[in-house]
Formats: sequence, structure tokens, C-alpha cells
Amino acid sequence: MSLSLLRHTPYLTSAVPLPIQYFFISLTKMPKTRLSTMRQDSGSEVGGVVPKNRVRKRSVEMIAKEVKTESPDQKFLRHPEIEDFANNSGNIYSQSIQPPANWERVIEGIRRMRSSEHAPVDSIDPDEGVTSLQPKERRFAVLVGSLLSSQTKGHVTHEANQRLLENGLLSADSMNKADEVTIKSLIYPVGFYTRKARHLKQVAKICVSKYDGDIPGTVDELLLLPGVGPKIAHLVMIMAWNKVEGICVDTHVHRVSNRLGWVSQPGKKQGTRSPEETRVSLQQWLPKEEWVSINLLLVGFGQTICTPLRPRCAKCTVSEFCPSAFKEISSPASTSRTLSPKKKH
Repeated sequence: MSLSLLRHTPYLTSAVPLPIQYFFISLTKMPKTRLSTMRQDSGSEVGGVVPKNRVRKRSVEMIAKEVKTESPDQKFLRHPEIEDFANNSGNIYSQSIQPPANWERVIEGIRRMRSSEHAPVDSIDPDEGVTSLQPKERRFAVLVGSLLSSQTKGHVTHEANQRLLENGLLSADSMNKADEVTIKSLIYPVGFYTRKARHLKQVAKICVSKYDGDIPGTVDELLLLPGVGPKIAHLVMIMAWNKVEGICVDTHVHRVSNRLGWVSQPGKKQGTRSPEETRVSLQQWLPKEEWVSINLLLVGFGQTICTPLRPRCAKCTVSEFCPSAFKEISSPASTSRTLSPKKKH
């Protein structure tokens, strides 16, 4: 995941490029379709502790108003990763559904919980090292940070990006001229660093040859770049181009939306099966003014309260509106197996 989405994410006006470190935390997971192609890479260890220092808070509401919203591009459905889903679900963008009951009260409740508890997603200073970059370089840095952040903890991505910056490699031209071994050594230990180094070289070459050192300016063109899926494409459009063409959905947003009963498969009552299905389902009813703020809001909520394992439903102030509340608790059997002492032979 994370954008102006949060309570403090630093978004600027369209005249000034947007900060990039937001990406480095919200994109910690990728859809299985893309992850399965990466498993052969070596050296995908990720570790460390998220920094505890808070960065200054900024008004989400003020930032969100500055971001230009645009309706999704129908051509986006041609991307191979979601082509089958699009073909099976009909004209999904033309459909609309009734908003879930009490969704506004739920969002307001989550905002209050987020403001009172610090989440890992709040820990990276989004302005460090990038404010001095020229517009083209800054947009390229956004793209690089987004590619590095998948399957990688935020502080690890941030440090890798800083090493690239210190070595003058956060421009398409310099990255294109650098050798792959150098790039790989600088981004280590981000997840799948071998494959990402190759993707960065390929992306830099495309940006130099086709876009005069800049990055693509549409979702459809971004999706053609190596390593870029729907989630990264929409993040880059917001952070680099100050345009909102879709909701950014990671595993936290996907999980929380399904637990709240906010999303479903096209024509069915079952929950969505992937972040991409969740994105499309949310966009059918969530007002566009919420498309930016919903990501970081649910990412932080998913990190602190609505956690993947043993969610803290007793502490959640909107549990009365959640159909999944108090249903995901570890069984006594699993607890006893964990706590029971080993038998002596």
C-alpha cells in the first residue's frame, strides 16, 4: 500500500510531485499470480524492525481534495493478469451496487482508531532524500520505489532506495547505464532482488527509449512495464502523476474489505478472491473522494486491529457492524498443542 489515504500521508498539489516513500510499506504483498513467477529467485530474505519514530501528521481530507479523480480507463481490462477476470465478469465498470449498510459509520470509526494507535505504515518519512529531485527523476523514483516495495518491509525498501539515490541511480538514464550486478548489490536485501534488478534495467531502458527519460503517464502503459501489476500502476499514477484512476488494494485492504462484507465476486454473494477483484468491487460503490484515503486507512487498521491472525475484535469499535467479528479465533486444540510440554522418552 498509504497515500493521501492516511491521516498523515504527505500529498502535494498537482504543481508539485508527490512523495514516494508511502509506497514502500503499502506494497508489502502482491497477488499470487505475480508472486508465483518470482519464487525461483534467490536471496529473498527480508528482515528488521520497523522504525518507531513518527513522522509529522498531515490532513488527509485536505490532501484528498487536491488530487484529481478520473474514471477508470476501459482499456485497462486488456492487461493479461486480469484479462480472464474481466472477460468473466462482463462490463464490470458499468455496474453499480448499493453501498453496504453503515459504511460511513465504519470508516469514521476506523479513522478514530487509526488516530489513536500508531501503525508500522506510519513510520517512514516520505520526504527524505527526494525533494531535491527534478520532476522526471522524481517520477522515476516513485516507480522504482514501487517496484522494490513488493514482498518487502517498508524500512528495507526505504534503505535500498536511499542507496540508489546516494549512488546517483534514481534516474532512468543513470539506471539504464548501470550494470545489473551493481543494481542488485545496491537493492539487496529487498525481496526477490535478483529479479527486481533485472526489471529495473528493463524499465529504465523503456523509459529512456520511449518516454525521453520519463515514465508512462497512463495505467494502461504502466501495466506494460516489467514487474508492474494493477496495484503498482494505480499507486504510481497517484504518487507520480497526481491522478486517481482506481483504488490501491493490497492484502490488508483485501482482507479487511472482505471481513467487513464490503466486497463480493461479480454476480455472487461470496467474497472476492484477489486484490484486483476487491478493487473492482469497491469502486462500484465507494465514492471517489474516498478512493485515495481508503488505502492507508485500512492498511494501518489491518496492521494494528484487524490483523491477519487473531484480529483484536474486542478492541475494535466498529465490531457491531462487522459480520466477521469474533469469528476468527484460534481453536483450543491448536492452543493446547502449542502449550503442551514434550513427552520425555
